[in-house]
Amino acid sequence: MKKSIFYSFLLLSFLSMWGCKKTGNYPGGVISPYISIYDIRDSYKGSDVTLTSENLFGSSKITGIVVSDHSGNNLPSGLLVIQDRRRLSELRGISINIGADAASYVPGDSLIVNVEGGLLKRVEGILQITGLTKAAVTKISSGNSIAVNQVPSNAIVANPDKYESTLLVIVKGGFNPLPGPTDVLKGDKLLNDGFADITLHTEAAATFANNPAPFLANFTGIVFNTQVADKIVPQLRMRKASDIVVLSSTVNVQPIIISGFISDVAGGDGNFEYVQCIATRDINFATTPYSMVFTNNANASVPTGYPASGWATGNMRTYKLNLTSGTVTKGSYFYVGGTSKLINGTGSTSIAGSNWIKAFNYTTTDGDGFGLKTSGLLANSGNASGIAVFAGTNVTLTSIPVDVLFVSTGGSLYTTTPSVQGYRIGNNDWYDITNPITLDDQPFYRSGSNTLNMTYTTADLGYFYIMGGEYNVTLGRWSKARSQTNVLLTKTSTLAEIENASSTKLK
Repeated sequence: MKKSIFYSFLLLSFLSMWGCKKTGNYPGGVISPYISIYDIRDSYKGSDVTLTSENLFGSSKITGIVVSDHSGNNLPSGLLVIQDRRRLSELRGISINIGADAASYVPGDSLIVNVEGGLLKRVEGILQITGLTKAAVTKISSGNSIAVNQVPSNAIVANPDKYESTLLVIVKGGFNPLPGPTDVLKGDKLLNDGFADITLHTEAAATFANNPAPFLANFTGIVFNTQVADKIVPQLRMRKASDIVVLSSTVNVQPIIISGFISDVAGGDGNFEYVQCIATRDINFATTPYSMVFTNNANASVPTGYPASGWATGNMRTYKLNLTSGTVTKGSYFYVGGTSKLINGTGSTSIAGSNWIKAFNYTTTDGDGFGLKTSGLLANSGNASGIAVFAGTNVTLTSIPVDVLFVSTGGSLYTTTPSVQGYRIGNNDWYDITNPITLDDQPFYRSGSNTLNMTYTTADLGYFYIMGGEYNVTLGRWSKARSQTNVLLTKTSTLAEIENASSTKLK
């Protein structure tokens, strides 16, 4: 009986297959008429491509939000620029040459474009779709929001095709060389945001061409590529005067930069911690005093809770050292820390021959003005610790550091209720008193975008934190932001291991 049922099943299956018509499509499957801009761009392999439904995988249209604005006369004429995230949530843009009609569309317009029959090609370096007219474009809606896309310049330089024809903002950009009082935006100017240089191009006919070139600003614009020999080189073009938001019109050079430190030597830390700094000018500390404050937010540090007096909280939370004697020359390192002056704790190499502006036994003596004697200036618990340098020796609740860096994020650091309490930051490569995008006030660590911190290393091994970057004294800004390099020291390590090519340099 079981065999009869089995054979009957096979027969029915065979008859079913015999009567079925073979088709190349999955039953019920319908190809979308829309293809992503990502896929359109990916179809270009270095030679012109005529766009057909066959090479568009059965599709014929793209959708996107307009980012071009020709009212400022600074974009390549005839190009309608749209962007989308239809593929893998990756933002991609494309320029479509429809002639003078491109100016009739404005940012925020949502469009459908029939690209079938268009020619995908590079024209003077810009990948674009040519051969289309306004008849291929259908506007669906207007006034759509466009999310702010903050991109560091080094990412654009490394992958110009990825960012071409997209709208983005370069934050805290400054010109190199520094603009003079009469310099204007017109022409090609080298823009640096602390990551890399990129060209900002402003046409002579642009409505804002003769606007003053600022010291520091946010630059919103569209990336267009140019052909230089056999290489594609990106440039940023603003669309209108409001695409530039001036952050500062004056040069403010950081006098002292924190370039490294050791917070947890091999063995006991008491009297062995120290900080390495670099001076951006000649300083006589007797006539121009500074101070350095440490914050330790380990769970055992008191007072507990949020720092009501900020860096001046004192007790076991903050400890101040006044820098009131000694000299340092521009570009030279100097040190502040325990009186042992050893590179990695007890029994290690002496670095007493270095320029020690302040050597102080913090295990036996209270700080200069506030802070109780302690076995460790900086936390070894994984909770946050920080170092700040202040002009002068009077540090109060409202004092703003000339440089500051934090390790980790744990502990009670910042709150807005019932009142605002926290550790104030200064403007440097990591922190901003005013949010450069929203322009909201954010004067404390962990407020707004001030969330960068160094990574805590394994305890009791003797890691020295090198904070290496490049500071341009002439421009008064970071041309390469600091990054953390952990150097594992031994008892026989030398000064060369903490003053090397990875350290901060002046330009």
